[in-house]
Amino acid sequence: MKLSDIMSYAQLSSYTEIALVIFLGVFIAVSIYTFLPSRRGELDAAARLPFEEDVVVTPRTRQER
Repeated sequence: MKLSDIMSYAQLSSYTEIALVIFLGVFIAVSIYTFLPSRRGELDAAARLPFEEDVVVTPRTRQER
């Protein structure tokens, strides 16, 4: 018996489609959140971090944003 026979008998094909839609939705949401214009300054500062010396990075709280 092949694996494809077992999977077709279990009727799990709809789960792959659901997983694909969920993954695509999460990917689009993360991409949009990452490239929002309001985050430009934060991303530019993070990009310059390797070139700066003696920088102490403190995490910001939600209230500071």
